[in-house]
Amino acid sequence: ELEDQLATKSKTLDELKQCLGLNSSAEQASEAQPVALAELSEMLDSLINQVAQLKTSMQSILEQWRIYEEAYEEVSLMTTRYLYCIDQCKPSEVSLEALKNQVKTLQ
Repeated sequence: ELEDQLATKSKTLDELKQCLGLNSSAEQASEAQPVALAELSEMLDSLINQVAQLKTSMQSILEQWRIYEEAYEEVSLMTTRYLYCIDQCKPSEVSLEALKNQVKTLQ
């Protein structure tokens, strides 16, 4: 979206430059207009470069986020498995009397 807006502004700036070129031949433009347009052009170029850097940075961040999500899903699955195993492996709580009866039965 930002790139589209910058492209539109760039076209507008080019149109202004062309218009200024036509007007300067008729000497209707002031001397400040070419300077202002040059500054605008430099600012636009700077913005275009910043957007390109931002796009590259965001792509890198999205890739890192994807890797994080994959690792998180794997760790979450492993944690669930371990919790299930721990729950299944818990020794049942037996009273001393029940253990004595079991020992007698086994003897």
